Amino acid sequence: MNITDIQQRIQYAKQIDFGTIFNQSIELFKKVWVQGLVTVLLNGVLAIPLIMIVYIPLIFLGFFDMYTTDYNYYDSGYQQDFSPLLVLVSLLLYVFAIATLSIVAFGLQAGFYRICKLRDLELLGKEDYFFFFKKQYLGKTVKLGLVCVGIAMLATMLCFFPVFYVMIPLTYVYLFYAFNPDKPISEIINLSFSLGNKKWFITFGLIFVAGFLSGIVGLMMCGVGIYVTQSFGRLPSYFIYKDVVGFDEEDDIVKIGEEVRF
Repeated sequence: MNITDIQQRIQYAKQIDFGTIFNQSIELFKKVWVQGLVTVLLNGVLAIPLIMIVYIPLIFLGFFDMYTTDYNYYDSGYQQDFSPLLVLVSLLLYVFAIATLSIVAFGLQAGFYRICKLRDLELLGKEDYFFFFKKQYLGKTVKLGLVCVGIAMLATMLCFFPVFYVMIPLTYVYLFYAFNPDKPISEIINLSFSLGNKKWFITFGLIFVAGFLSGIVGLMMCGVGIYVTQSFGRLPSYFIYKDVVGFDEEDDIVKIGEEVRF
């Protein structure tokens, strides 16, 4: 589908039933809860080396700074004047960590939505969590991840309320990329905001209710269960996308068949 066809589907989209989408999300969750858990665990495991990359240099720089900077002593003790180098390196490492974690999370989430489609439509295909980290998609995954974190940070700096607005369109960036990875970045962002604006309230309501219920159920499972139920909150937006935009089934089957052969 080209961007004009998708824009028309979004513009003339029919009313979405809250209960139908919610029930569909429950049924799909029964099929993909394991894959959702794996995605969450992969995010956590891959975050560990990134955190070490940030904190290990800071620890060494902290010890170095301790012996090379002056201290201002007061009656109540002393106050350390941190060197500009330590502050600059800390800031750069923090930005690097946030950007890298966002890229990893973006790629894994797009991969999870691709798996959701395979399970939902009962299509043959490899459940590849790192599908969008392959050579042909890696560059676009990095760029889109950075664009998303940039938009979120800009909204946060402007005020607290814009975050509520952009969180819905940004949710659809994962979906448009997962199902249209060959489209230009500008089209993916444009279409995501179009769908997010059109279905903002229903999407927010479903994500809020699904996220709240998944949190309650997870806490009832001794807290650890929250990792199992976390993916449930991501499923309503998948069905809204499916209901409004839909899939080009013939192209999908051909592509998946090629992936299986190779």
